[in-house]
Amino acid sequence: MSLTDNLEAMLASGKDNALLRFSLGKAYLDQKKAGAAISHLRKAVELDPRYSAAWKTLGKALHANRQDPEAREVLLKGIDVAREKGDMQALREMQVYLKRLEKD
Repeated sequence: MSLTDNLEAMLASGKDNALLRFSLGKAYLDQKKAGAAISHLRKAVELDPRYSAAWKTLGKALHANRQDPEAREVLLKGIDVAREKGDMQALREMQVYLKRLEKD
């Protein structure tokens, strides 16, 4: 069973939380399945709007799926969230990614 299979099985069993959704989204993005990643990452930030890493990864997934205007909005929101939390590493990573996105 693959990682995504295991995580999907956990979700199907009734477990649903931001960490599980983030893990699924990241796993799908790592497999170059941005469309599948996006839905799980959107749910992750819905379940926990202060989850900086989920905002960052959602921005990357949207960019990978050629949804750059939405990726920009998500990264800006994620930057705000990271700043409010004091999550400086995620803040810097999203700022760098946003600059790269705007150059493309």
